[in-house]
Amino acid sequence: MAHIPAERCLAIIELLADGARELPLGEIAERLSLPKSGAHRLLATLVDIGWAEKNGDTGFYRLSMRLAVLGQQFYVATGIPDICQPLLDRLAQQCREFVRLAVVDGHSLVWVAHAQGASAGLMYQPSLASNTVPLFATASGKAWLATLPTDEAMQRVAKNGGLKDAERYGPNVVRSVEAFLRELKATSRRGYGIALSEAEFGVTAVAAAIRGADDTAAVGTVSIAGPSARVTERRAQELAPLVLRTASELASLWPLRVGSAGTHARPERTRARRAVAV
Repeated sequence: MAHIPAERCLAIIELLADGARELPLGEIAERLSLPKSGAHRLLATLVDIGWAEKNGDTGFYRLSMRLAVLGQQFYVATGIPDICQPLLDRLAQQCREFVRLAVVDGHSLVWVAHAQGASAGLMYQPSLASNTVPLFATASGKAWLATLPTDEAMQRVAKNGGLKDAERYGPNVVRSVEAFLRELKATSRRGYGIALSEAEFGVTAVAAAIRGADDTAAVGTVSIAGPSARVTERRAQELAPLVLRTASELASLWPLRVGSAGTHARPERTRARRAVAV
């Protein structure tokens, strides 16, 4: 596989992973701007090495479960399920709303874990089909970007599609660079992000950045979201201390940092579990 452009294989994998769909050769080639012959060779290789499968009846291509298995192995190895999830569950119980954890992934922010605290009545349950955070339209996105220099924050937004497609989001979403810069400054001053009918109509969210070691660049965010009828702006401000405290606790236990220590991380990770338990 060394002679095959890796980025094109990854582009095919990402396309097939979106919605776990199976697609015909022609559509794959068209959507990735590849010649049919080249797309066919790449797909044949992915099938040969077990990353993709070809439907014998339709001729369509789909991913095998190999990516899901590797993804699950990596997710467990990061320590997020056994270290972060108890804190998310506790926060959800305290606020009785939907809680989410996002991590920085290159130029993007992706949701990786959640907990539902509402047990009755009006309940917010977002679609979990897409895990990429809309940076300019969410409390999580603003909380992360506010920790970066302004130029770097705007570069992140640009690499995630800029401020386009604002009509896909709520009525209060920012629609200009000037308005977004003002929002980042306000987020930086208060220390947490807030979104009122921005990512979705009728949904309020509050989020805090999870700082890395020695208060360096943020490694992720933790957020609370709920129906605006219950989570008003005042209620969001009341929940902010809970979010900030949880972000601080997550930073002290951050599994991706602990796990990077290799074999020496095991004792520290065990102590982290005990700390969460108490």
